Amino acid sequence: MTPTSSWDDKEWATFRKWLKSMLEMGEVKVSFVKKDGDKRVMKCTLDPSLLPKKPITETKTPRKISDATLAVYDLTAKGWRSFTIKSVTQISFTI
Repeated sequence: MTPTSSWDDKEWATFRKWLKSMLEMGEVKVSFVKKDGDKRVMKCTLDPSLLPKKPITETKTPRKISDATLAVYDLTAKGWRSFTIKSVTQISFTI
């Protein structure tokens, strides 16, 4: 699937929801343009079986969740990263 800049906000929201569901099922390669203009391909996931085990800790202030970005686990860097949904240029995954 290749997103297009002509999409309206509703289409981007649907794409974000769909992409998140794909990430929750396994590994996805996401190509996007970083804020500095560099192109990046990231092998990432939200699949609980692929995420690192982390103890639950209490935070003093809840983290703000943005619909414009998506936080994912980078399988290559082994850390959490995020990207702007509208900067995605291509995604690929294996079923």
